[in-house]
Amino acid sequence: MAVLRAVAITALLAVSAHVARADDEAPKVSLATETLAQGWARSGFRLGLGLLYGELHGLRGAPSGRLLGAQLHVGLRLDARWSLYASFEYASASRAGGLSGLRFAGTLDPTWHVTPNLALAAGLGFGGIVEGRTGRADVSPLGSTLDTSYTFPGSTHPLPSCNGVGIAALARATYAHVLGPRASTMVELEIIGQDTSCVQDTGHLEPDTARPIVRRQAWSHAGASLLWGVTWR
Repeated sequence: MAVLRAVAITALLAVSAHVARADDEAPKVSLATETLAQGWARSGFRLGLGLLYGELHGLRGAPSGRLLGAQLHVGLRLDARWSLYASFEYASASRAGGLSGLRFAGTLDPTWHVTPNLALAAGLGFGGIVEGRTGRADVSPLGSTLDTSYTFPGSTHPLPSCNGVGIAALARATYAHVLGPRASTMVELEIIGQDTSCVQDTGHLEPDTARPIVRRQAWSHAGASLLWGVTWR
């Protein structure tokens, strides 16, 4: 009996050693530590680039135009709920008898992430318009009749061209879809407003001071644009 007991104990020890050795040699598979949505909610740098199409509507007589261009977002995801972006837009503004040139803008946009996919933002910054030849008729007083610079009281009769900068504001809703750990795609609807201080050089000089004679006019615009783009982190 003692011999049988010793043999049984030896066999059990051998089986236990074999099982332990097999467990040590078996490959270990690590579990995922975070989902894609959790990764995108972490703080860090963000870069977005998109194409936009929209409308810039002139108020109180200012000319209107269609917008087609690009927008760049650069900023930081602060936490799961907030981001801070700087947005830069360059778009052609065109319409027969209306705007004919470039509309540019730069704003600082605090952004609230309502859900992992939906975000709302409000921005404030600068916006400007640069026009060349537009085909719009000239308005009185003509530059050739002025002895000093002149500021128009309103924009009912817009200048034939505008070059100027002013304050710009926006409200934005963004829907994003994660493509992977480093990229996501987005669709944005943006409402914009802008006041521009237009300046047109007449090509003449004041007789007493030899300073350029310019005509000035304030333009106000409101509009909307739809954007599609990609964001990287």
